[in-house]
Amino acid sequence: MVALFLSFNLHCGTVSLFFPSVSLAQSRVIGIGPDNRYYPVHNFRDDFQVYDEGAKAYIPYIIEQHADQTALSSYVDLESNRHYSLLISTRQDGYLFINAALKRKLRADQWQVLSIDSLYRIYRQPEIFLTIYGAPGLDNNQLYIGYPKSATQKPVVLSDDNLSVRPRPQAVYHNFLGVGLLFLLATHAFLFTVYRRAFQRFYSIRDLVSLRAQEESFLISRPLSSVNMLFTLNLSFMIAYLIVFVQSRNLEVFASRTLLLSEQRFGWVASEFLLLSGIAFMSLLGKYVALEVFGGLYKLQDIINVHFFKLIQSSLLFFTFLTLVLAVVAYNTPAMAWSGKAILLPLLGFYIARLALLYFVIRSVEPIKNLYLFSYLCIVELIPLIIGLRFAL
Repeated sequence: MVALFLSFNLHCGTVSLFFPSVSLAQSRVIGIGPDNRYYPVHNFRDDFQVYDEGAKAYIPYIIEQHADQTALSSYVDLESNRHYSLLISTRQDGYLFINAALKRKLRADQWQVLSIDSLYRIYRQPEIFLTIYGAPGLDNNQLYIGYPKSATQKPVVLSDDNLSVRPRPQAVYHNFLGVGLLFLLATHAFLFTVYRRAFQRFYSIRDLVSLRAQEESFLISRPLSSVNMLFTLNLSFMIAYLIVFVQSRNLEVFASRTLLLSEQRFGWVASEFLLLSGIAFMSLLGKYVALEVFGGLYKLQDIINVHFFKLIQSSLLFFTFLTLVLAVVAYNTPAMAWSGKAILLPLLGFYIARLALLYFVIRSVEPIKNLYLFSYLCIVELIPLIIGLRFAL
């Protein structure tokens, strides 16, 4: 009897060891998405988070505590999942939010397929924050990263219990923007220390609004001197920094979307910053050449240097102030949604005010007919502004 009992136990143990492998094989998922046409790469079921009012932060989803939560959120790594698709499905109608912005309505029992490559090009971030708002519970919401099946590919069985190894998310823009601020601080400190007299002149609001320009001044009489070129280069650095800053907030600077579309690594963003600085510097020098050309046509050679000095002086004051304001706001309200109008309207106001200032300064320096002056300012100030707005919008 003992031998029979041991034989029965050993036989049952063999069966118990065999059947879990069978059940595990049966639990594997062959396909997901519309008509099961996608292989599952990652299931976000265990990655969902919910907002906790007491902690004022997002915490992991716990079934026993958050079964009635209607908003499920998760970070989606875009950079590590290029060429894959994001698949979303809900059992009831709901809404999809990306980075706290409403994107689309989710129809019940219908799969929404989003290209991760497209999301990467649009948001230009290694990672996005996705929220599904609708029916409560994990079973009512599905979020996957999937790969489309090929018609000529042999079936591949993937298991849901595979581990997903992903690199730690890197705040590329945040790192660069912090280093960029230190760089701008260093350039300003250098100019203030070495060229203190010129620095105080460029950054003087009283001198800016003064209509009596000192044409014999060393800054005005020699517009292409080394001192003026260093301050012009510093202005180029600030313009390039602002462009990178705006891009980091998912706001398009140019409709063509040709900037900062490749790898979002620190070195790449830094090289883009230097490239933009060079373009801005050459554009400012080109502006001086244009002033010389049109000043000669309108016989206004005497006011060209004053015009260029006021242009650089006003730009330094405005863009320095704008950089400080945006940096303070960004680092104190990191979750704030940015609007293009919030940056475009101050820029338009600045250029209009600068145009009016230049008009009165030129009128005070040299008597000239209003028709000639309006034509000159339209060509060198208004037309470039209109063309820039056309490409920006």
